[in-house]
Amino acid sequence: MHDKARVLLPVVAAFLALVGTLAIGPSSAARQAAAAPVHAAAPAPPVASGLSANPVGRSPAPDLGVGRPEAFSVPVAQLTSHDAPGVAPMGQLRTADLFVVAPTALPSRALAKIGRLAGVTAAESLDAARVRVNGKLAAVLGVNPSQFRSFAARPTASSNRLWRSVASGGIVVSYTMGRLDKLPLGGKVRVAGVRQQRLRVGGFGTVGVTGVDAVVSKPAARALGFPAGNAIVVSAPHARLSKLSHQISRVLPRDATVEPLVSQLNASGAAGLAGVTRATGLSKPTQPSRPAGLTVPSFRGYPTLSRAELITMLRAAHSRLGLPYVWGGSGPKVFDCSGLVQWSFARAGVVMPRVAADQALTGPAVPLSQAAPGDLLFFHTDPTDPKYISHVAIYLGHGLMEQAPEPGMNVEVVPVALGAGFAGVVRVDPRIAATVAASTG
Repeated sequence: MHDKARVLLPVVAAFLALVGTLAIGPSSAARQAAAAPVHAAAPAPPVASGLSANPVGRSPAPDLGVGRPEAFSVPVAQLTSHDAPGVAPMGQLRTADLFVVAPTALPSRALAKIGRLAGVTAAESLDAARVRVNGKLAAVLGVNPSQFRSFAARPTASSNRLWRSVASGGIVVSYTMGRLDKLPLGGKVRVAGVRQQRLRVGGFGTVGVTGVDAVVSKPAARALGFPAGNAIVVSAPHARLSKLSHQISRVLPRDATVEPLVSQLNASGAAGLAGVTRATGLSKPTQPSRPAGLTVPSFRGYPTLSRAELITMLRAAHSRLGLPYVWGGSGPKVFDCSGLVQWSFARAGVVMPRVAADQALTGPAVPLSQAAPGDLLFFHTDPTDPKYISHVAIYLGHGLMEQAPEPGMNVEVVPVALGAGFAGVVRVDPRIAATVAASTG
């Protein structure tokens, strides 16, 4: 989910801004490193010391799937009735390439016209809104489970019982949300939109639209007060997405937005994790002027953090050591992994997007051998969508990193042990970071 030069991008401002909110109401060495003060010295040059491509000790990422065997089974609750609605079997998997969203229902003719455009292989109508699940904001889609399942990653798409749970009126939440927020698999959660419902959690499975936290059936979405048919997911795996996006925008109402969920590499191909670049016209930034004599790590000509920004960010992160992990926590007293990153960079005046998958797009990918203090390390920890970036940590140099790991643990400094779940290194470019943050709300 995450072919040649195509990778997932987040659901951007479309979902978060236009739809709006529908709501009613470590080792001893690591400990010594954690205790050591952050000195106002110049950033260390890129170093590879202490970084190993082989697993050493426990995984530095939370225990949410790294190194799991291929036989992993998506967590799904038992169906409560043998009469639960059936769903169509899994068909050919589709890429989710573009996402269309509006504050209100899109005209049916728009869906038909999009489906006829050259390069479009599928276009599926959805209901989309941000609601509260047990009091926490979540981006949720109302779907036809028989049709929408083909947009999910194979482990999630292949679970008939999971999609029957959706058809039965339950809610399926992302693997990360379900496990880290300790939602009750098979139990009920309070879902508050314009109207409030108690829905049974039918499974934990990440779906094919990045940034979406949960899915329900269309009838359940209507019962919650979602706008009917205000979103469309488009599969166009061989189309030029910038051109297709323009064509689609011409058949939409003025208040609708079309955004890419994948990106095709531009000529430079340098920005973002594993070659990710945005398809939104972001050009390669120019190198800003810097004080004479200041050397800051850089990569392929991209500007990076200044010395002052880097020191401030690292000091801020260091000040949070020992504070508890809470899923969705963004500080200043509780954090999840990406919340710690966003909060620490904000102290240095650098605007970052909120979630790890977005933060992987905030600068150029850096070879492991060139990793430097302040770079971000990313991990795949979601076995229901093995290519989804679901964990981030701050590299401190000398083989150490700081992270907010998982519930029951605190912000910590640990050795970097690179295993199968390691996704790569990104050096934050403040200009790119601000652009990504603005487009993701």
